[in-house]
Amino acid sequence: MSSSTENTSLRNDVRKLADLLGQTLARQEGEELLSLVEAVRLSVREGKQDEVLGKLTDAQTVSLVRAFSNYFNLANVAEQVDRTKVLAEQRKTIGSWISRTVDRILKVQEATKDFDKKELQGWLDNFSVRPVFTAHPTEAARRSVLSKMTTIAQLLEQPDSPTKSERLAETIDLLWQTDELRLGRPEPLDEAVNSIYYLDELLQDTVPEVLASFANEVKRLGVELSPNAKPLSFGTWIGGDRDGNPNITAAVTKSAILLQNSHFTRAINRHLDELRQTLSISTKLAGVTKELEKSLAEDLEKLPEIEARYRRINVEEPYRLKATAIGHKLLLTQARHASGLPHFSGRDYKNTAELLQDFEIMHASLLANNGELIANGLLNRIYRTISAFGLTHATMDIREHSGVHRNLLTQIYGQLNSKQISEALKSQDKKEIKNLDEVGKKCFDTFVTVNELIDRFGSEVIESYIISMTKSAEDVLIAALIARHAGLLSLDDKKSFAKIGFVPLLETVAELRAAGEILDTLLSDKNYRQIVSLRGDLQEVMLGYSDSNKDAGITTSQWEIHKAQRKLRDIAIKHGVKLRLFHGRGGSVGRGGGPTYDALIALPWGSIDGHIKMTEQGEVISDKYGLPALAKENLELTLAAALEATILNRKPRQAAGDLNSWNECMDLISDNAFTAYRKLVDDPD
Repeated sequence: MSSSTENTSLRNDVRKLADLLGQTLARQEGEELLSLVEAVRLSVREGKQDEVLGKLTDAQTVSLVRAFSNYFNLANVAEQVDRTKVLAEQRKTIGSWISRTVDRILKVQEATKDFDKKELQGWLDNFSVRPVFTAHPTEAARRSVLSKMTTIAQLLEQPDSPTKSERLAETIDLLWQTDELRLGRPEPLDEAVNSIYYLDELLQDTVPEVLASFANEVKRLGVELSPNAKPLSFGTWIGGDRDGNPNITAAVTKSAILLQNSHFTRAINRHLDELRQTLSISTKLAGVTKELEKSLAEDLEKLPEIEARYRRINVEEPYRLKATAIGHKLLLTQARHASGLPHFSGRDYKNTAELLQDFEIMHASLLANNGELIANGLLNRIYRTISAFGLTHATMDIREHSGVHRNLLTQIYGQLNSKQISEALKSQDKKEIKNLDEVGKKCFDTFVTVNELIDRFGSEVIESYIISMTKSAEDVLIAALIARHAGLLSLDDKKSFAKIGFVPLLETVAELRAAGEILDTLLSDKNYRQIVSLRGDLQEVMLGYSDSNKDAGITTSQWEIHKAQRKLRDIAIKHGVKLRLFHGRGGSVGRGGGPTYDALIALPWGSIDGHIKMTEQGEVISDKYGLPALAKENLELTLAAALEATILNRKPRQAAGDLNSWNECMDLISDNAFTAYRKLVDDPD
């Protein structure tokens, strides 16, 4: 597709939507508003807008703002659709991001023999990429508006016809009559609904396709990716991020998780409907394993809700009956959590692992009975998708400020030094938690709630507790000690466990420069090192892009983050732990935004050792995930970059002398940039 053709197609779509919007304005508000819009548009071009705008009434201003807002939203949708067309053409000619990355890996493997099939299998078995959705005050679009924008995008992709024009006109009329703003200030659960909207859409088609493509491509490397592997999963901060948000309470966290489970159940049941229609395999024509027979018999015994009609007509179609049973158990799981009832073995799922086990039974039965293509088709795609999302749709992170933890610790213990805090981690004595102030009680309630949610949903519901403004190892030890009192960890020699991991968040330049010292001190503490061991020898560290940029400017911020990653990598290697870096990137360049692929490939060697998390900030989620084709592109390039960095970026890429010269050059640039930035901020005049 030529550049001129692309531009013509985009211009035609924008013009078509603008014309339809004009018809809506005339139809809904009268020709006067349409004339006003045209007058303002022309006056702006001529530089005379003040003459027109200064005469408007409040009502006219509101209508005018809504008209232009809708126009720009429609133009954005047209541009997104145009991008999908360009991407489709590129995919035809040069392949997908993942296929190109596998090509590069194969080329390097052939040329260098640096790694073999066994090493590749090991790296891919533990490969994990997790986008984490966060809320943002600039992303205020209602789901009602988002769904209509999606409808418009789908219509633009269709061939021109009278029906298409009618549907576009209808949807734009609906858009005009839909209030863009909520009645009041968004509540935390309103933000959760917005992020879940994208998770719902991703679960339907995009993620099943991406994971199937990824598994097929890595086969070219000689790697067989298990259906329950999690190369891709999703995280969320919405309902869990307390730092600076007093509205996030323990009750909100519980409600957000229940909401996520409800949406996952609804979304996955649509896949199960398709599976029931597809798996029409008859026992007259193909066998089944004893394990499937036994599992189905238990289901039919414990699930009287399965209609007699299905039991009768599907009696010789065990896969259909099994899929029906899974759907019933998912609904019963949702109902159990909503009512706070205990798990009933065989009637609902205790955790995601139990749900995956049912799929594994069907998968193994098909493989054992000439059903390999069927097993590795739709069933496999749903299996992989459930592994990615889990019963709660996304894994929630909890975040709280280090000062809040320190305040709570003082109320429980009084003043303690780092040695005393570490010793208290090992102790089995429990302090009586009472007479806390409001902030302290709210903080402790959070830890207790996290423990309850993990016990109810399984370990994947919440994995990380993030400590904002971590200034020392002690800040992390304090959070761990509070967690011990809430039942989240025990270092008792007879019964040791750690239900969550603790994540220092390094945000300012000072903390980034101290990153190596902080992590070294932390991992040198034998009691904290035991916690890391209980978590599979995995230590997560979060890097803050926004605050460091505000602190020192973009150049110094980026350079200090880069150097911090090197230090953290080296300390992790020293202590024999796997490092997972969590990049708190925003949408704008100043907040760490930019091309994802280039950013990941440019990270220091060894910093992506098969594990990476990164925030997807609310203000750019709609741009990245608003349309299935764009979402697929974004996920594929992220997976591809992480895969390439994991396999091809495992050792230094420059000679030591060259690297030292580069460091000296960047230090000089950074120092001068910092001086100029601070002068601008501290003395703008």
